Amino acid sequence: MSALRRLLLPLLLLVAAALARPDPKVTEATFAVQPWKLLYFDDSEVVLFTDRDHGILHRSTAAGNAWEVVTDIPEGEVWEVFMHPYDRETAIVVGKAMDNWITHDQGATWRKFTTPETGSVSEPLIFHAGDPKRIIFNAYELCGFFTCMGNSYYTLDAFETPVEVLQKNRRACLWAKNDPLFSTGSDEKDKNRVLCIVEGRYSSDQKDYRMLISDDYFRANEFEPKIRDGRPVSGMINMANVKRYIVAAARAQGTEELALYVTDDTITWHKAEFGNYRIEEDAYTVLESTNYSVQIDVKTGKWVDMGVLYTSNSNGTYFTKNIEHTNRNALNFVDFEKIQNIQGIVLVNTVQNWEELEGTWSYAAKKVQSQISFDDGRTFQRLKVGDQDLHLHSITDQTNSGRVFSSPAPGIVMGVGNTGEHLKSYTEGDLFVSDDAGVTWKKALEEAHKYEFGDKGSILVAIYDEGETDKIQYSIDHGKNWTPAPLPARVRAQELTTIPDSTSLKFILVATKGGGSNLENAVYSIDFSALEERKCGDGDFETWHARVDGDGSPSCIMGHTQSFKRRKADADCFIKDKFHDPEPIFEDCDCTDADYECDFNFVRNDEGNCVLEGSLQAPEGACTNPDDTFMGSSGWRKIPGNTCIVRGDAKDAPIERPCTDTTGTTPSGEISHEITDFTADSFREWLYLERGDSGHGDDETILTLTDDTHDGRRLWMTSDHGKTWNTVEALAGENVLSIYPHQFSNDVVYIITDSSRVYYSKDRGDSFHYFEAPGSPTRENLQYLSFHARMSDWLIYTASEHCDFNGIDCHSTAHVTRNNGENWQALLPFVQKCQFVYREHRHNSEELVLCEQFRDENPRNPLELISSSDWFEHKTTHFDDVVNFATMSEFIVVAIKDPEDREFLRVDASIDGQTFAQAKFPHNFNVTHQKAYTVLDSSTHSVFLHVTVNFNEGQESGGIVKSNSNGTSYVLSIPDINRNGAGYVDFEKMLGLEGVAVVNVIANREEVDNGAPKRLRTKITHNDGADWTYLPAPKKDADNNNYNCGNDCSLHLHGYTERRDSRNTYSSPSAIGVMMGVGNVGPHLERIGDADTFMTTDGGVTWKAVMKGRYMWEYGDQGSVVVIVKYDVPTDHVFYTLDEGNTWKQYSFGREIKVQQISTVPSDTSLNFLLWGKYADGNKLATVNLDFSGLFERSCSLENAGSRDADYYLWEPRHPQGDSNCLFGHIAQYYRKKTDAPQQKCFNGRQYERLHTIKANCSCTRLDYECDYNFIRQNDNSCKLADGLDPLDPMAVCEENPDAFEYYDITGYRRIPITTCSGGLELELTSLPKPCPGHEDEFARKRGISGVGLFFAIVLPFAAAGAIGYYVWRNWDGKFGQIRLGDTRGYYSALDSDRPWIRWPVVAVSGLVAVVAALPMLASSAWRSVASRFGRGYGGRTYTSRSSFARGRGDYAVVDPDEGELLGEESDDEQQA
Repeated sequence: MSALRRLLLPLLLLVAAALARPDPKVTEATFAVQPWKLLYFDDSEVVLFTDRDHGILHRSTAAGNAWEVVTDIPEGEVWEVFMHPYDRETAIVVGKAMDNWITHDQGATWRKFTTPETGSVSEPLIFHAGDPKRIIFNAYELCGFFTCMGNSYYTLDAFETPVEVLQKNRRACLWAKNDPLFSTGSDEKDKNRVLCIVEGRYSSDQKDYRMLISDDYFRANEFEPKIRDGRPVSGMINMANVKRYIVAAARAQGTEELALYVTDDTITWHKAEFGNYRIEEDAYTVLESTNYSVQIDVKTGKWVDMGVLYTSNSNGTYFTKNIEHTNRNALNFVDFEKIQNIQGIVLVNTVQNWEELEGTWSYAAKKVQSQISFDDGRTFQRLKVGDQDLHLHSITDQTNSGRVFSSPAPGIVMGVGNTGEHLKSYTEGDLFVSDDAGVTWKKALEEAHKYEFGDKGSILVAIYDEGETDKIQYSIDHGKNWTPAPLPARVRAQELTTIPDSTSLKFILVATKGGGSNLENAVYSIDFSALEERKCGDGDFETWHARVDGDGSPSCIMGHTQSFKRRKADADCFIKDKFHDPEPIFEDCDCTDADYECDFNFVRNDEGNCVLEGSLQAPEGACTNPDDTFMGSSGWRKIPGNTCIVRGDAKDAPIERPCTDTTGTTPSGEISHEITDFTADSFREWLYLERGDSGHGDDETILTLTDDTHDGRRLWMTSDHGKTWNTVEALAGENVLSIYPHQFSNDVVYIITDSSRVYYSKDRGDSFHYFEAPGSPTRENLQYLSFHARMSDWLIYTASEHCDFNGIDCHSTAHVTRNNGENWQALLPFVQKCQFVYREHRHNSEELVLCEQFRDENPRNPLELISSSDWFEHKTTHFDDVVNFATMSEFIVVAIKDPEDREFLRVDASIDGQTFAQAKFPHNFNVTHQKAYTVLDSSTHSVFLHVTVNFNEGQESGGIVKSNSNGTSYVLSIPDINRNGAGYVDFEKMLGLEGVAVVNVIANREEVDNGAPKRLRTKITHNDGADWTYLPAPKKDADNNNYNCGNDCSLHLHGYTERRDSRNTYSSPSAIGVMMGVGNVGPHLERIGDADTFMTTDGGVTWKAVMKGRYMWEYGDQGSVVVIVKYDVPTDHVFYTLDEGNTWKQYSFGREIKVQQISTVPSDTSLNFLLWGKYADGNKLATVNLDFSGLFERSCSLENAGSRDADYYLWEPRHPQGDSNCLFGHIAQYYRKKTDAPQQKCFNGRQYERLHTIKANCSCTRLDYECDYNFIRQNDNSCKLADGLDPLDPMAVCEENPDAFEYYDITGYRRIPITTCSGGLELELTSLPKPCPGHEDEFARKRGISGVGLFFAIVLPFAAAGAIGYYVWRNWDGKFGQIRLGDTRGYYSALDSDRPWIRWPVVAVSGLVAVVAALPMLASSAWRSVASRFGRGYGGRTYTSRSSFARGRGDYAVVDPDEGELLGEESDDEQQA
């Protein structure tokens, strides 16, 4: 018995002591509103929170025990508080207006500072990690659908003096030294360097956003970093600092795929490689990363939020997949958390039923499971409570502030969840705890609780979180036992927190009590120092190993083990070491394979070995012979920062390598070719799916549809530019009607079948899927699919209804999907056309749709134009009798039957798709229903219109008029321009070069009007249509013989109207200043069969004959390679030039083929070309791939462009009549690759901005002006008022017409819209519209909607012409569409400067608005092939590609992607197909 008493006595004393332990001290404070965002100053008990309703800041100096209102800041002014992450004394209050406040004494006093603008609502402050006084202030952003732009300011003295402008109109700015671990390698640069994402130099489009770096805050010096291939990258959308890395994301135009670039010094960047996974915008999350790697979760779920977790190597270049099907939410938060202060331990949640959710749109619930890794994500295992799996709620379902699972308390981890197969709802969960960093778990408390850690883990606190409670619970033995402690009232917990380092015994509870009108907001200070536990001594601590293997031995991460000195679980003491974080103890390990990663230019293969990808640099003097070897990288390197001890042979020791691995490897020096035979009658169509600059891989993908009498149609695909072809097995057995490219995404293509099943690929043909459309394709020759310019999964599909039998009620119905065909919603029945109206700069147009619908759903009634922003739950009727409408990048134009006389048309235009304004016609001018025009171009601040005046077959002609900069008044540019019956005009801009265009004029127009055949002559303008001259003839022909044509000797080229494929053009936007054409030298244009081939390399100033006969051409490598092939005759060879046509070489591919087309990727960046044709000795089809990559040794460098040894010179275009290189008021310099022998060995590679700089602005000359509205150019170049018009008082129009709202000053001259000249010969004085008295508001309103062109003007900077041309050239495919608004035949008197009609220049929309618009309009951007493919039944167009089409592919853009009845007669190609 005495022994038993001795055993029980200590236990009873312990119990008695526990029973006698006092409760924690609880202090209550109540507030009018719930506190917002409790924030502690680091290593202190000073805490702040905001009353956002009243704009008040509260402060406590005793961990919430007592509160006071900060009186230095006026009531109502506080918006949000930001703690300085690198200065524990400093915080900043961003005010609701422009007044803000800063403290440097933990909030005891505050100093006001004023900024020029209100702060950003997302991230107003960017702090410098090295100097706390350096702060970037981001102002409030104006946001569009997908991007926000604002201004940034900076301070170097913590706002002691007024802020300075850093960048205007930026996307983002950050300090290079935004994290203590990051360094540029220079203390001075660390101090000053700033990175910003800003608009393009000459464009505000997102595709042109760029990164700028400055070390003097952009005052005098800035540069674009060379991010990829030694060149800058455009399309930058975001960047972030991730410990010792900066990660930037870019998206190229025409794709949703992103490229991520990583740097650890701001100078050397690497493109992050993710294997076969695509990264898309808003589909990746940069996670909490390590000091030696970046961790990113990439969204992979199509209809459900799931991802794949990747970890990079130490320089962020190559990412390795860690675990698939990670759980994430729509806000891009990921269930991923590292255990704080411990290397290598990661908790994630994954989706167990991913297969059920991934394949289709599903409303099934996720089945989430938790997993943990103890080796930095290399392997994962289940969380265990005994032998049961445990699943915990994580980031996506966070219910408390701060980290979810852990704190600096070593190894103590808590979470709410449940055991079983998968995670259940939060209210079905219990509180679980682990004190070995997640190796083992046990239930701590029943039901869900909020929880916190204190005193370095010696005390854990929890409060019931499923309803009201009147107590808290705490544990002082790592969660094994819990003790309740009462609260002053019954409350509903909102937040439980403590100081961030979890070293305090004081906690704060935010809660509500009562309900309804009696609801109170309370803050409780809970102080556990009242428990009066002793301070721990040395014997109360143990050495705890953070990671152990299966045997319980410490395991290694980054070459060392990690352990902590922590309080034993059963010690009856508190540590009481406030504000001192637990310190890890490291012990180095022997090196293993896990301590190494792949070296630069090496990647890990499936077997885990590092293999060479790229090339190595041999030591100087090595590799003098190709068979030599050298000592080079083994492929491995020790991970930087790894501390392991090398014993024996090092894995990264140099090895002997062959010299073929080096950058000096000699290329083959040869062109190669691959011929593929096709057993079919014809290539019905083909389409390039070009990989964007931000895309992964190196594919050059083409789809082609062959047609055969016996075997039907077959869809083929190549990923190597035609070297190998395979049928698309996913479509085996389907009757394919056509290939339907996505209008705005190069990666996406739709395959239309003869049923409601539509196949598609979103990854350039890597995989195909299908959806069921809401019906069969419309039979009314209407457009099947309409695409959204930004949301690639948003489609409008026009289906036929009740058309199967007698068709009495046959009509078309428009349907919309916002998930790529998984679900459809009917929009409107009885429609002709529905289109998304969204464009990047069109405000509030994200869901705006315009439709043409028959009034009262009766096809016999006129068409109404209606719009809706809510899928036609509500709608607005704009016009009740429209002929058609066209949507373009900057505006919408509608042709309307005049309500007063339906034989005539009226035109209205809109910028936003909701407010329309009528275009002005000249006085007493009407255009009958039979007349037409063609919109030719609007890339240079003005519109070129071809007004057709003779519709008779074989006599088609008209004049070109040009608008002012807002598209409202027109003057004659040049009369008597040739046109054909299909609406095409012999007008072509030089792509990528401002203001140069070529036309064919009818020299004998009066004779033609009387039945004579046309005699055409070619003219060119170098100043945007102000002056036209004949093309200068070369002195010698291709055989070096002189031309003998006397004084009447000029060069004439065959234009659009004579091309078999009107999608081909003279020029390429990537080959600046280069043009090719076929024609002849003489007094006029001869038969095309007698034509020779000509070339210019200086923008049309001079020309040379390059080959006898008629050739087709294609530009490769951005013009450094030009390949030509004989047109439509049997041949076994091509010719090519590497020096801009100075010399030509022949290459034979071995078999005679009648080549019908030559193509390459739409961007002209490839060194591969493809010939399409038939064998000369039979009917079998063939393609021939020509690969020129063997001719080149290296990539060209833009370094030191213009210097003697550089690869590029700086070319300056000029006007042939100018005294200098001034053109449009400035000297522009473009990069041009040298044609010397050394430079012929380098290739241009990836697309880059051709415009180097604007060297200088010039004084104005006569060449910068054109005649103003109603003025005619005279022989002496003066401008005279047209006959029959008296000079008018500019304000007379206001007096005569009470409804007039504007007038113009009249001078007779106006500046060419794109000129930038200043000073010098100023002829215009002024020619701007002014408001009539009393009509100022109306003037502002109507001028507002036509600010960038009431009619067709798109105000784009002059230098953007090349970029725009490239966009259209790359993204369009198929024939250029036309808006046909009536018959295509009719007659009208000729149009020239002597006829009265042109003296009142024409702004006419006609019955045939052949809005076959010029390329840089960015019109509905490229209907590509669609217009022709569905114009007549299912008749397709041969060779529909982004290549042959897309060179603009011409000056015609599909302003309206409709066809069918819009497409009058079929084109030559269709008749021949």
